[in-house]
Amino acid sequence: VFPAYDQIVTQLAKMHARALGKVKLPVVVRIPYGGGIGAVEHHSESPEALFAHVAGLKVVSPSNASDAYWMMQQAVQSDDPVIFFEPKRRYWDKGEVDTESIPGPLHKAVTAREGGDLTLVAYGPMVKVCLEAAAAAQEEGKSIEVLDLRSMAPIDFDAIQRSAEKTGRVVVVHEAPVFYGSGAEIAARITERCFYHLEAPVLRVGGYSVPYPPARLEDEYLPGLDRVLDAVDRSLAF
Repeated sequence: VFPAYDQIVTQLAKMHARALGKVKLPVVVRIPYGGGIGAVEHHSESPEALFAHVAGLKVVSPSNASDAYWMMQQAVQSDDPVIFFEPKRRYWDKGEVDTESIPGPLHKAVTAREGGDLTLVAYGPMVKVCLEAAAAAQEEGKSIEVLDLRSMAPIDFDAIQRSAEKTGRVVVVHEAPVFYGSGAEIAARITERCFYHLEAPVLRVGGYSVPYPPARLEDEYLPGLDRVLDAVDRSLAF
């Protein structure tokens, strides 16, 4: 996508403001992203934060088959440019899609699993990892809530705040490097909004601040079940 980054950021994102809101821009840019597929670096990176930082763009990523179906319909119907990040490792996932149901708003987070001890916040490919971590933690008597953001721009901070105030502990998980990642913005907002409700610092789990490694090393690079559970244990230890 980077050969088109200039046009997306300097033109597409700004046309609406330049036209004083008089021009609609119903454009969807589909970007496959993320690792776990044994590909080389340019095919496995997670550049969502580079786009979410740009005012004028909407940025979303589904975590399951049903959301992929409905969120694409909603993105196409939007009058704003939508960057639709498609997690590559989820292309092979199967799931039921109720084509008769009424989907929730495109940019609203959903609670993928209820819990009371700690909140895992994720989007795209990491939601499934967080659900697996929550199931594993339950076997040890820990009640973990999983919040699927679905949208990185805008972010549903109200949903995050409700969950953070409920559990008092939050871990943010994404594939992209932790350094300057979307988790940093989420952690900062939680601290600003929920400081007196927190029982522990907001922790982040993500990729390392290095170029994406060769396929034989990506399991060491990508956040997995063990790293998420380690963060859960560290947060609950406070």
